[in-house]
Order: sequence, then C-alpha cells, then structure tokens
Amino acid sequence: MITSAGVGSGLDIESLVSQLVAAEGQPQRLRLDRREARLQTTLSAMGTLKSELANFQNAVSGLSSLSAFQGTKASVGNTSLLTASATAEAATGTYSVEVQQLAQAQKLASKTFADSHTVISTGTLSFRFGTYDGDSNTFTANPDKSAQVVTIDAAHSSLSGIRDAVNGANIGVSASIVNDGAGDRLVFTSKDMGVANSLQITVGDGDGTDPADNVDDDGLSQLAYDPTAPGVGSGKNLTETVAAQDARLLVDGLTITRPTNTATGVIEGVTLNLKSAESGSPTTLTVASDGQAISKSVNSFVDSYNSLVESLNSLSSYNPETRERGALLGDASLRGIENRIRRLMGDAVAGLSGPYRALADIGITTQREGTLALEESKLQSAIETHPEAIARLFAVGGEASDPLVRFVEGTETTRAGEYEVNISQLATQGKYTGNATGSFPITIDADNDEFTLKVDGSELGTISLTHETYNNGSELAAALQSQINSNPKLSEAGGSVAVEFVSDHLEMTSSRYGSASSVEILSLDPSPTATTTQTLGLTVNSGNAGVDVAGTIGGQAAVGSGRFLTGSGGAEGVKLEVLGGAVGDRGSVAFSRGVAAQLNTYLEQISDSDGFLDNRIDGLNDRVADLGEQREVLDRRLVALEQRYRAQFTALDSLLGQLQTTSNFLSQQIAALPRRTSL
Repeated sequence: MITSAGVGSGLDIESLVSQLVAAEGQPQRLRLDRREARLQTTLSAMGTLKSELANFQNAVSGLSSLSAFQGTKASVGNTSLLTASATAEAATGTYSVEVQQLAQAQKLASKTFADSHTVISTGTLSFRFGTYDGDSNTFTANPDKSAQVVTIDAAHSSLSGIRDAVNGANIGVSASIVNDGAGDRLVFTSKDMGVANSLQITVGDGDGTDPADNVDDDGLSQLAYDPTAPGVGSGKNLTETVAAQDARLLVDGLTITRPTNTATGVIEGVTLNLKSAESGSPTTLTVASDGQAISKSVNSFVDSYNSLVESLNSLSSYNPETRERGALLGDASLRGIENRIRRLMGDAVAGLSGPYRALADIGITTQREGTLALEESKLQSAIETHPEAIARLFAVGGEASDPLVRFVEGTETTRAGEYEVNISQLATQGKYTGNATGSFPITIDADNDEFTLKVDGSELGTISLTHETYNNGSELAAALQSQINSNPKLSEAGGSVAVEFVSDHLEMTSSRYGSASSVEILSLDPSPTATTTQTLGLTVNSGNAGVDVAGTIGGQAAVGSGRFLTGSGGAEGVKLEVLGGAVGDRGSVAFSRGVAAQLNTYLEQISDSDGFLDNRIDGLNDRVADLGEQREVLDRRLVALEQRYRAQFTALDSLLGQLQTTSNFLSQQIAALPRRTSL
C-alpha cells in the first residue's frame, strides 16, 4: 500500500484518502455511539431498578411470616418472686400467681469418717431415680431414667475415691465431701430437682456374699439408702439432709407443680422463672401483645416502600425547566411494575374477613407522589383491638374455626379462600397389649429379664430389666418404660413409648401417630419363654399399628400422615394438624396471602434468573453486542472504500505523472526551436 505523497504528481494521496474515508464513516460511527450510549444508560437504570426492587423484596420477605407481627411480652408485679418471658404463641391475659415452694434436689449424707482417705470397701453402687411416697412407704422408679451402676474397685475404695468414681461416671448424681467439724461426710446430690428424682442406692458389697452384707452398716453398704427400709443397718444408712421437692405454685387458684424452678407449659407460650417462695402473697402476671413489635414491622414496610417509590420516581422523572429526564421515562417495563405493585398494595386481601382487609383499614394511605403515609392513631387502635388481624393483613396465614384443628402451612400454589373440613378418621398410636401378668410381687431375674422389641419399624435389640422385686403394676410399668426409652436406637429415631399397667396387664404405646406407629415384641427371654409370659404377660406379638388421620379439605379428599392432613385439588397445599375431637364436620379453615406475601411472590417472579427483569437486561445486552457487530461491518466497508480510493488516486497520480512528463517534453522541444534573429 502506498502511504507517501504521489510520486508522479506530488499529490498528498494519504491525506486525501484518510479524510475521505473519515468523512464517509463519521456519521455512521456517531449514530452507533449515540445508540450505545442510550442503551448503556438504560442498562444502568435497569440495574438500579433491579437493585431497588431486591432491597424492597428483602424487606417484604421478612414481613411475609406471621412471626414478624406476633410479638408478646410478659410482665410481673413482684419480680422478687418470679420473672416471665413469652413467645409469639402466648395467649394474652392477666393471671394471679402465688409461688408456694421452690423445687430442690435431694441430698444424702453418710455418717462421719475420720478423713477422706478412710477406706470403705469395694463393690458396686446402683443408683435409681424415682418418687418416694411416705404415706404408703413405696419407691416408684422414674420411667424416664434407667438405673445407673458405678463400680468401686480397690483404687477407688476410699471416701475420696468413691467420690471421684461417682463423679467420673456422669450418671446424674454428684458426690462431694463435707467436713462437719466432727469429720468428713460423703454427700450424694441428685443433679436434677423434683420429687421424681429422689435416690434409692443399693449396694453390692465386696466384703461378703451374704445378702445381709449389702444392707448392713459396714463396708460399702454404709452408703446404701432405701427410703422404704426401717433404718440404719437395714439399707437406710444415709441421712437425707435435703428432701427432693417440686416447685409448687397457684395460678388463678389452680395448684401447679413442676420439677424445676423454670416452669413451662403452665400458660401456653409463657416461661416462668421462679426466684423465691412466699405463700399467701400472690402477684400479677400480665401477658399482652407487644404493640411496639407490630408497629415496628408496619413502619418498616412503609419506609421500605417509600424508599422504592423515590427511586422509581427518579428513574422516570422529567424536569421541564432543565429538560433533564430520567433514564426510564416512558419505559413500559417500569410502568408495568409500578402499576402491579400499586394494585397489590391497594386491593383487599382475599380470604380475610372482618374490619381489617386492606392497608387503608389500619391507616396506610397513598399520597400524591405515590409514597405511603401512616396514620399512627388508626394503627394503634387496630393493634389494641385486633393485633392478629394486622399480621394476617401482611403475611401468609391460616386459621381454623375448630380449636382442635391447627393450621400448619400453605404452599405457593395454595389459593386464598375458606375451606370446609371434614374428618372421617382420627389418627391413632400403635399399641401393644399384653396378657395378664402374674400376681404381685413379681421378681425379675435371669429367667424373665429380657425381650427384643420393635418400635415404629426400628428394631431396638434386647431390652433388659433390672433384677428386682416389683410390688405393683405401676412400679413394673415405670421400670419397663425407663429401660425402653433409654435405648439409644429409639432415642436417635426421636421415638419413645409410654408403658402403663391397666387393670391386670401391661400396655405399651408409641408416642408417634399414624400408620408408621407400632410396638412389636419380636422374641422373649429364651430361658424359658413361658416364664416371661407367665410373670409379665408378654408374648411375641405385633400389636395394633396406628392409623393416619383421614378426611376432606374443601370437599376434596386429603392425604393423611399421622395427625397431619394435606389438601389436594382446589385445596392443594393446605396442611392441618388434627389434635383430637370427633369425626364429622369440623368447621372450616381460612387461608390468605397478605400484602407483603403477595409482593414477595411477585418480586421473586420478576427478579428470578429467568424472570422479566433479567430477560429485559439480556435483551439490552444483546442490542449492545449487535452494535459491536455493526461497527465491525462498518470497519470492513471503510477498509474496502479506502482501498478503492487509494487505487483510484494512485491511478490519477500515475496519469498526472505521465501528463507532467509530456508537458516537460513539449516544453523542452519548444525551447529547442531556433529563435528568429532580428535584422
């Protein structure tokens, strides 16, 4: 390519070609640049729009749950007696509470020994937890705790060694040594408070083989404690220094006991922390809706929406004085989003009834510029009269008319409305019913102490009973329940069983409901099996499996699983828990999607990776990319044009060179002609 001035003519071909090509391409380049600038401005604005909508969605998603509005608070008149806390589920009201006694753990002390190094003996200490009834002089084992055995070897046969062995076993009992001035005493303390955690300590004394050696006041049996025994030397060789005791309180005249000083379940959703007892001096407990929490949630919604509106107004603004315009002025996408959000904000919530069905009902109104204004007095009035209705106005929720039918959840596909509920079958628990037991007292020994069990489909392996004589059915049932529920496989599966002695036989009931609930005895102690059947009434039997709840929701057959009933068809996604009651019509359940929930769903739809906003942004990016392709086409065309211009000017330069040569030749020839000489 020739890049210098014309050789023949002296023309500046490079400059001429460059200027002509630039003049040809400049209008089109400017047009493409202007189009890209507009697209980039729109892209940036769309990014801002998406970010602002995401911020608003983060705000409304937190308000889509009833928990954001269901704050409650508990206050106590005399906080030296107790304090209280409440969850969102707490029932509001005022209660009279009198703390009559605090719970405490039992303490048992040995007699005095010379010092902590005094050697006692070897053997075993068996700790049982349970309740001692002084009136009937009976000890009933705690069904939720199995007996614990600590082996005392020669290395731990001293007073301090026994203390260390018990503490190291981590069995729910602590041991300490206290000097009372006369010598050292070993003190056993149940780690859990309450009458059901009293101790019974039996000894396998290493100082002899006579059963009497296990209860006498010598060797390791000095630490035996059977509260039903007559006294020292017969197995009651420790002194009870602190009796096990339940907390006792009077709530609205009703006597309530709890094993600890943290009382739950007395009032639904309320935890009472007992601090001191003062009989005859009740105090007032008030549980009320936490209006501040509700007000905070509503104000947060208003502030978040107003922030969004200000951003949207900026994107679509126009200043007639400066003629400055927002990047999305007149944009159909922005207009569509604004209209949809405003419609969701202004419409009444389907599925709600009563005085609070729209935002305006609680004092939220739209101002001229599109922002929201909140009338605090109207909101406070709603909080005081219908706090739960405010939550339903914003969040996803449901409410059953029957107190024994609990609304659990609805899915994204569940339609707002009211659904009739009919129950044709209540859920039941799997149960094993034994034959009549032998006559009491019943002794458990090597011939009748084992059987294998299957609960809720999980094989638990061998259940072994403690070798002991049981005086009545309650004692036997408690011991059996304790051993079964301490099985690690059952604990891992989250299951448990309740064992009761009914009339003349044992019944084992799974805690689970539904067709997956079952209790089955797989085998009995092999030596011989008839002994177990004769004494305990147990036989190899699959028992009766539970059944699932059955019924309809909204007239459509629902799917039952345990006590849970899930709707289908028109009631798809409605999930209820049927806690009890009768079969037949059970009222209705109302399901609604509040304003915040509807906004959250809409914003999720348009903000998803394949949603409207991303599709719009992708389209803009495609148009920017298309401009790049157009520039490439223009560049190729200008290169071809430059080549054509260069070829043409090169030809012109050659022609001019030839003409110049001819001109020079003619000039020379003319100059060579003879000149006329003057005469």
